[in-house]
Amino acid sequence: MRKRYREPKPPIMQKLIEYGLVIVGSAIIAIGFNVFLLPNQIASGGVSGISTILRSTLGWEPAYVLWGFNIPLFIAGLIILGKHFGAKSLIGTLFLPLVVFLTKDWSAWTNDALLGSICGGLMVGLGLGIVFRGKGSTGGTDLAAQIFHKYAHLSLGTCVAIIDGIIVLSAAIVFDIEKGLYALIGLYVTSKTIDLVQVGLNRSKMALIITNNERDVRDAILHELDRGVTGISGYGGYTDDTRPIMLCVIDQSEFTKLKQLVKIVDPKAFVIVMDASEVLGEGFKLE
Repeated sequence: MRKRYREPKPPIMQKLIEYGLVIVGSAIIAIGFNVFLLPNQIASGGVSGISTILRSTLGWEPAYVLWGFNIPLFIAGLIILGKHFGAKSLIGTLFLPLVVFLTKDWSAWTNDALLGSICGGLMVGLGLGIVFRGKGSTGGTDLAAQIFHKYAHLSLGTCVAIIDGIIVLSAAIVFDIEKGLYALIGLYVTSKTIDLVQVGLNRSKMALIITNNERDVRDAILHELDRGVTGISGYGGYTDDTRPIMLCVIDQSEFTKLKQLVKIVDPKAFVIVMDASEVLGEGFKLE
């Protein structure tokens, strides 16, 4: 029987912080929507994008549209997906439309569609990143994508892209092609901002080093960079000879020094460098 591992329950203060993050993040999303996206008719995906289209075509209040979509989707998720989304997700589902309703009379902070798409995308991405940090959700099309994913047998990312793509295409048809392109800009900025909030600015590099001078290269990295090295067994596809491979993760600021060290110790070393979005462990983030 497979053993299941469950995350230990956080202390009361941690729970309060997470609830606070969901509330703050939802408020930021709602304000960004009302002062940047809605007045400039930027429907950059999600239920908020649907509400922007319906506001312009049918005059429906965006907050009511958000409630009208989010609540049934939340209930459908509980029934169809068979998971418990938790109180934090329910709070995000209900609180975001509430803030949209409370700030509906705020005037636009810009009437330039390009600025609106960029700044609105930033605020929505910032808010979503904070909500995700609080281990919550704002419901909406993300939940619809999970339901779609279960029955369509497509990847979750593909399902999200399809739903958001339909919304952006609808915006281009209802408004004009230019507004559809601005919506794409907003969607792109949102996704990049979420990554920035989730991962942070401290990008790391992962290096794979193939060398015949393994010991000296390893010692140089250990003592000069003060970074750990993991050995991996490999073999040459052409020669069939055993080739030790060293894996090392470093801060981006240490990348140049690593290259110089390897070049000095073994000029013939083969080095592959890749971005590491998030590194957890000793010497890096532990959260």
